[in-house]
Amino acid sequence: MKKKIVILTGAGISAESGLNTFRDADGLWEGYDVNDVATPEAWDRDPVLVQHFYNLRRKAVLEALPNAAHKALVALEARYEVTIITQNIDDLHERAGSSHIVHLHGIITRSQSSANPALTYPVEGWELKMGEKCELGSQLRPHVVWFGEPVPMIEEAARLAAQADIFMIIGTSLLVYPAAGLVNFVPRQARKILIDPKAPKVAGVSGIESVKMKAGEGVPQVVRELLL
Repeated sequence: MKKKIVILTGAGISAESGLNTFRDADGLWEGYDVNDVATPEAWDRDPVLVQHFYNLRRKAVLEALPNAAHKALVALEARYEVTIITQNIDDLHERAGSSHIVHLHGIITRSQSSANPALTYPVEGWELKMGEKCELGSQLRPHVVWFGEPVPMIEEAARLAAQADIFMIIGTSLLVYPAAGLVNFVPRQARKILIDPKAPKVAGVSGIESVKMKAGEGVPQVVRELLL
């Protein structure tokens, strides 16, 4: 039976593909205050602005390419049962070729109903327009979990983390909850590997191996070691 590798990825893995994180010191995302573009209140207040903002993000995602880190993770599937839990809303893991991805915060290449978040649809191209509606007659919005909204996949992610033989953390500051709490579900005896140039300390979790490198360099190195 194959060992199970569960991988938590954050913005750092996609930054090397040119996709910026909004977790900067100034609290801005591409020049916008996150409270103006990434909350339910922002959508209620100015849906045209929010739609425009995510259309630009979707365009950037579609123009980006998977990098060496995304591609290296695919090779693990030859020897391990691999699940990627990502905080990212891009589809770079899918395009790199990974088979099993759990999107904690949604995926920008899909839309969802404003009335029922369970109704989701693929977005053709990069632009989701005002006036495009779901089958209930409600405006379509980005399929993205905004601040203040529940994270529907977190229970599944916690269940997967609890089954890990090896748990990898790549390109995340472990500051965004509830995703940051997933490491606490990992079995004590599991091997834990953190790949991040800043390698944040994880309170209450011992035995974490820190690889202080960017994802594009550190992930291929760790993958090579795991495949020996």
